[in-house]
Amino acid sequence: MRRITRTTAVAAIAALPLGLAACGSDDTSSGSEDTSTSASETSSSDMGSEDSSSDESMSEDSSSESSGSAMAGGEPFGPGCEGVPESGAGSFEGMAQDPVATAAGNNDDLSTLVSAVKEADLVDTLNSADGITVFAPTNDAFEAMDQETLDSAMADPSGVLTDVLTHHVVEGELTPENLAGEHETLAGDTITVEGEGEEFTVGEASVVCGNVQTANATVYIIDGVLMPEM
Repeated sequence: MRRITRTTAVAAIAALPLGLAACGSDDTSSGSEDTSTSASETSSSDMGSEDSSSDESMSEDSSSESSGSAMAGGEPFGPGCEGVPESGAGSFEGMAQDPVATAAGNNDDLSTLVSAVKEADLVDTLNSADGITVFAPTNDAFEAMDQETLDSAMADPSGVLTDVLTHHVVEGELTPENLAGEHETLAGDTITVEGEGEEFTVGEASVVCGNVQTANATVYIIDGVLMPEM
């Protein structure tokens, strides 16, 4: 019995290191799992941060593109632009929100032109047009006209007056870069623009405030009335 008991004790002692090793192995495995879990969480956090950063970058790019589109038309130019108010419906920003005939009605320097457009019943025609260029004579330009010629045009709103006004309108929006050249008007004839940079003439008239944007047109304000061949 003593031999059996002694043998059993020896066996138990021999097995003890194996048990401790196994426990150590479990602890190491658990520690490895914890380390793996921590690394995974850190990786997920980094990926979330990268995704967030990517979203912000895309948002900034989108905002930049939108801003770029808004400025694609460039800035108005010319000495006559100084008289345009800085705020309100008649400002550059205000006119950009309205179709061309409505926008012109908010500019005091174009009141005679607007009256003529209304007389010729062209308000809806101009406001509903999709992408046009308008050469808009100032009030002073109309005052400089031969009075008999002006009276004759105003007396025939659906004839002479309409021909004169549509002679100032070109299909398509012309930027300063492609403004110079010969262009067909809504009257069916042509006008010729000469110049470059910020100095242009249309016939005998000069552009005094160019590249004015409205909701559906680009406007070049001129100091003379363009008369078609009658």
